[in-house]
Amino acid sequence: MVYKNARGVLPDALIAEIQKYVDGETIYIPAKNEVKTEWGHRNGTRARYQQRNAEICSLFENRVPISEISGRYYLASDTVRKIIRTQRSGFKAAK
Repeated sequence: MVYKNARGVLPDALIAEIQKYVDGETIYIPAKNEVKTEWGHRNGTRARYQQRNAEICSLFENRVPISEISGRYYLASDTVRKIIRTQRSGFKAAK
């Protein structure tokens, strides 16, 4: 997240009004709904998790033990089982 100095983007009157509520603190102003992107799209995280989950399912289908998969990806065995279960049901958890 990039921070901007309010003095560079807001009028002085508005800054004075905001200072009545939060003075010298950092605040977050959310984007408008029409500007928002879904989680993980902007930085590629979603694609990396989808690729990882596909690899996990492929290993499981090739009879690699869950304990080995969990060790390879540094995940708990229950997490690996959940990934396999959700991928098999066709549900994409990160929608």
